[in-house]
Amino acid sequence: MRERDDPEVIGRRVQRLRNQQGLTQRQLAEPAYTPAYISTLEAGRVRASDEALRHIAGRLGVAFEELAVGRPAHLATGLRLRLTEAQRVLADGRAEEAAAQYSLLRAEAEAHALKHEHAAALLGLGECALETGRLTTARECFEQAEERLADETLPVRVPALRGRAVAHYLAGELRYAVYLLETALDELNRGGLHDPDALLLLYASIIGPYMDMGAHARAAQAAEFALALAPQAGDPALIARMHRSVARTLLAEGRADEADASLAKAAELYRRLSLRTELANCHWMRGYVCAQNGELERAEDELRQAHTMLSETRAALYRSQAAVELADVLHRRGKSEEAAELLEEVLGDFSSERGAVHAAGAHRLLGIIAEDARDTEAAEEHYVRALSLLERAGAAGDLADLCRLLGDLFRRTGRVEAALDAYRTGLGHRTAPGTTTLGPAPAQPPL
Repeated sequence: MRERDDPEVIGRRVQRLRNQQGLTQRQLAEPAYTPAYISTLEAGRVRASDEALRHIAGRLGVAFEELAVGRPAHLATGLRLRLTEAQRVLADGRAEEAAAQYSLLRAEAEAHALKHEHAAALLGLGECALETGRLTTARECFEQAEERLADETLPVRVPALRGRAVAHYLAGELRYAVYLLETALDELNRGGLHDPDALLLLYASIIGPYMDMGAHARAAQAAEFALALAPQAGDPALIARMHRSVARTLLAEGRADEADASLAKAAELYRRLSLRTELANCHWMRGYVCAQNGELERAEDELRQAHTMLSETRAALYRSQAAVELADVLHRRGKSEEAAELLEEVLGDFSSERGAVHAAGAHRLLGIIAEDARDTEAAEEHYVRALSLLERAGAAGDLADLCRLLGDLFRRTGRVEAALDAYRTGLGHRTAPGTTTLGPAPAQPPL
């Protein structure tokens, strides 16, 4: 609760409520206090103790908070109820509608200095912005949520920190995203703050940046940790809905503490709903590993599962990224036509500021498919587009491979000098110091 209002403000509030209820100063004071004390308090000439305010609140039939800070009774509980409703709307895939609700809740929570509710609304706005691809807005919301929670423990701050890291990652800032996530993981594990939800959120979120940077061993390990923690985050939708209904009933009956407890459970369960996106990324990681090991049938199964899960959560950008990986496996299994259709379908979800690495992957694969079909012009166009996207994102390993493909294409079409330039560019990216090197791995959880 925020610091109490000034004595003058509290005094006027007490006088207004007393007059509204037709009580005299004597009736309000007795038996614990005198009419003179109430008169002095209403005039703002004395700072009432908590004990005195609780007595007066009881006589007036209002909550202590309402006297101390002017907050309507059960306001915080009511806000939490509406926050869980906004979470449900977002979980249903209605990001714009949820954002409108979160905006109202943020303003209301800020006006009444409700720190945790304010931070929760900012987190919700950030998640809505991620869903709709507004990465700058998302990052700003997550940064503001972290500021509101600056004096809280790291597990409490992890959702905001993770959101900020994901916004940087999707904008193509891979190394900084990894730095944020690894720093938090290391602090949690070394400090003994083994919060399963926080760890799951961080491990699942770091897989994508690891993969795009070529740190495949770390990505595989993070996926295994995430999947080991996942059983603690089952499908919570029905239970969350039940807790929301119970909370409404309890709140209507004036049982605010019990309603708060029920709402806390519902909010946690709705938060876990968003983990379905993260768990889908773990299946994507498994599919990638299987593909690298030549287990293409199993890789296709894992990637199809990831794609289906992400389609169900309406996480458009993540779904499109999984689609690119799935298309690669389909192509390798001889299903090039299906792969090309899938890639053309999702390319519109990407841009140079949004999913650049996977957009480049889509163009690269379409170039390969075009080459197989002897459409040299289309292949070159796709490779050049991919090259531009990768240079912006700084994905050195992918750049080197793409330059090789482009150089081979130039060589086959008789453009020897252009081929040499492409090969030299690729070698430069391959040997650039520090492009994929990471520091020591973060400490591991006690699984």
